[in-house]
Amino acid sequence: MNVVEKDALRALVARDRDHECEGFGPARVCVRVVAVAELPTRFGPFRLVGFWNNRDGKEHVAMVHGDVVGAEDVAVRLHSECLTGDVMGSLRCDCRDQLTEGLRAIQREGRGVLLYLRQEGRGIGLLNKIRAYALQEQGLDTVEANQALGFRDDERDYAVAAHMVRSLGVKSVRVVTNNPDKIRQLTQHGVVVSGRIPHVIPPNEFNRFYLETKARRSGHMIDLAAERIPEQSDPVVVEGMPR
Repeated sequence: MNVVEKDALRALVARDRDHECEGFGPARVCVRVVAVAELPTRFGPFRLVGFWNNRDGKEHVAMVHGDVVGAEDVAVRLHSECLTGDVMGSLRCDCRDQLTEGLRAIQREGRGVLLYLRQEGRGIGLLNKIRAYALQEQGLDTVEANQALGFRDDERDYAVAAHMVRSLGVKSVRVVTNNPDKIRQLTQHGVVVSGRIPHVIPPNEFNRFYLETKARRSGHMIDLAAERIPEQSDPVVVEGMPR
């Protein structure tokens, strides 16, 4: 990342110092950039961008590689926090692999953003996720376990992510995802989605049923029977768009 790229990100901190807006989504989420720092990683150099938000006080961050301010067709991965997977290496989900492969995909693209969102357990929180795990051990699938606890199958809200993308000055994105809801919500909140980069992680013996449930019950674009080429890019289809 050259000096111009670094200065473009640093300028966002000064720009947002007194930022207030009507917000995004039903909760009127408003974010502002509060800090930018270098982050050398095992996956290459990134810049870490810290965001404050007015909704819940959670501290979301963006990992930025390359020049993204004012850019189009930027590879963007929306990654929801998963303590058990990202940190503890749980094999019950594919979260850690999705995180690491997302960072590698951004490096391959030459520039991009990974948004690390504090939405543990599909938005139900860590303790409820453990409760859901216990219910799954009794035979429920992921969706049924969340519903048994009184939640929807997925409580995540990507209004924060949409505002973060807009705050970074990204003009359009190619979303690194298999989850059509991420594309739908980003589009709903005014982010221009120009493409999708498939993000299929090979299953293991502990998470195959979980991945099958995501595909069968939650509509994720995962074909566990067929090998996908990681670089293959699918056109985005949004309701109302001409096909």
